[in-house]
Amino acid sequence: MQYEDFIEHDRIIDTIANYYDHPPAAYVHSFGCQQNVNDGEKIKGVLLQSGYNLTDNVSEADLVVFNTCAVREHAQQRVYGNIGALKKLKADNPKMLIAIGGCMVQQREVIDKLRKSFPYVDLVFGVNAIDKLPGLIAQRIRSKRRVLGEPVERYEVVENLPIHRDSSFKAWLPIMYGCDNFCSYCIVPFVRGRERSRKPEDILSEFRSLVQSGYKEITLLGQNVNSYGKGLEKKIDFSDLLALLAEQEGDFRIRFMTSHPKDASRKLIDTIASHDKICNNLHLPVQSGSNRILVQMNRKYDIAQYKGLIDYARQTIPQMTFSSDIIVGFPGETEEDFEQTMELVRQIRYVQLFTFIFSPRSGTRAAQLPDETPHQVKTERLGRLLKLQEEISREEAAALTGRTQRVLVEGPGREEGQLAGRLDNNLVAEFAGEKELIGQFATVTITGSKGIYLTAELVK
Repeated sequence: MQYEDFIEHDRIIDTIANYYDHPPAAYVHSFGCQQNVNDGEKIKGVLLQSGYNLTDNVSEADLVVFNTCAVREHAQQRVYGNIGALKKLKADNPKMLIAIGGCMVQQREVIDKLRKSFPYVDLVFGVNAIDKLPGLIAQRIRSKRRVLGEPVERYEVVENLPIHRDSSFKAWLPIMYGCDNFCSYCIVPFVRGRERSRKPEDILSEFRSLVQSGYKEITLLGQNVNSYGKGLEKKIDFSDLLALLAEQEGDFRIRFMTSHPKDASRKLIDTIASHDKICNNLHLPVQSGSNRILVQMNRKYDIAQYKGLIDYARQTIPQMTFSSDIIVGFPGETEEDFEQTMELVRQIRYVQLFTFIFSPRSGTRAAQLPDETPHQVKTERLGRLLKLQEEISREEAAALTGRTQRVLVEGPGREEGQLAGRLDNNLVAEFAGEKELIGQFATVTITGSKGIYLTAELVK
């Protein structure tokens, strides 16, 4: 289904243009994951095509769009706080329009709260309705009424949406949407819907366009990339797609996220090993080192299976590094359960770890489980885990001293005259260099480390 099929484009542009007495500016802010960031880039592209300019200053905006996240309670409360801060801006500029999209507004109780507590919010749009946003804006202008209907779940994948990418050398490339896993703590299947894979020819076309445009790092996105291919007429899995993309001509590298351990396979590892353009870094969220807790989480793998895949990866690709997500304080987690998580971290030695205290989400099974562990205990456990991971990260970084590495120069370093470049393993090295290198690959020799950052010298 094509973008042009969804909107009466010229009529909508006229409605928006006639509403303002000047060229309107839009402020777009995305909360949450990389998928949301990519959605935000599409929102910007759609708005640019509908007559808006973009601004980074919310006080200058004629349209404010918040693309929201619902994964954790803290993220949701942060959004409400940001919406509250718009009240004065709206009073100063009554023609300002406020649109709330993303995962939060897929929940009926959120729309009810927006309707009752934030009367100055003008419209909502769902995660799969970015193409509908200009039409909703025009509807709000014409009717002079708020457009706060509950988003309808859509199963089709909308292709050819315009996009305004935030970077000129790093790109997000979704290959699928939604999730069928229903982990007991996770709201994603309820707000992003069931799994839907893009056709491989559409992905390949976008990928080639990115490479031809000079993008150096392309990250494939999906709630569970290893589920890619289900429901497509053509028989293809994620490893097949990964190989297809890695075989394209050009100077680029590929990352992907996120892999679910229950679906990550030896075929995936073999595919990575066979292609130099695929980064040797695997983000494999374990969530807990306790089999008992994994059952309660509905993760559908055990620690032996998890470690078995990592052992195979290390045998096949000795330089492979790993990162992971861990939830601390899941309902019923005992000190023994937590120590099993600590021991797993000691054994795997992740280069990066993304840690969270359990956040109950309404509508999930885990939110109904008894949770008697005091928050203070959870916080103390998280502190111990972070301290352990910091020690491991420092040691892993220091072990790279003396090695020559290829990095993608992403921007300035923390100190004047320094650049920051990301290694294949996702660690960052800082070195002296000219800003003209930003957006290009460079070769550096690692000279040491400062905490989790590497120090390096440019190989000229």
